[in-house]
Amino acid sequence: MSVQERRAVSARREGLLGDEPGAFAVARFVRVTPMKARRVVDLVRGLGVDDALATLKFAPQAAAATVYKVVDSAAANAEGTEHLSRADLVVAKAYVDEGPTLKRHRPRAQGRATRIDKRTSHITVVVAPRVEEEPAEKTPAKKSAKKADTAKKAPAKKAAADKPAKKATAKKTAAKKTAEKKES
Repeated sequence: MSVQERRAVSARREGLLGDEPGAFAVARFVRVTPMKARRVVDLVRGLGVDDALATLKFAPQAAAATVYKVVDSAAANAEGTEHLSRADLVVAKAYVDEGPTLKRHRPRAQGRATRIDKRTSHITVVVAPRVEEEPAEKTPAKKSAKKADTAKKAPAKKAAADKPAKKATAKKTAAKKTAEKKES
């Protein structure tokens, strides 16, 4: 790889996608707490881009609007730079990192002050083309191995069944005696 080729590929893209086709978008310093943003991002991870956008459009969380913009931007980047079809794109990776925290103070009773942390987030979304997985062929060797494992486990269960039962607690024996008295 020549020096010019190395410069053409950004380190961030290399870390997120490697040599795979796809695109990413990042929203930095978003004024929403990372925990709240992660709830929204978890909704769309693994979905198709169109499904993810539809989900985000009607999600009640405030962070959904920002995540919507990031997913839409990543899809637009994939269309523009990689020439990929929007219908084939999937949200491959989506994560939220914590940004800097703005520290503010609020006056409280008796001359005290408490700190208010206004947290920020960095939201990253990676979209990639949908990968069609071939159905894996089932090998009979694995099935026979599983049967052999269950055959080995069965005697252990029988040995446990041969052990005498535990003594009943005093409350249970008392309850049985009262039940017997009522019957007779």
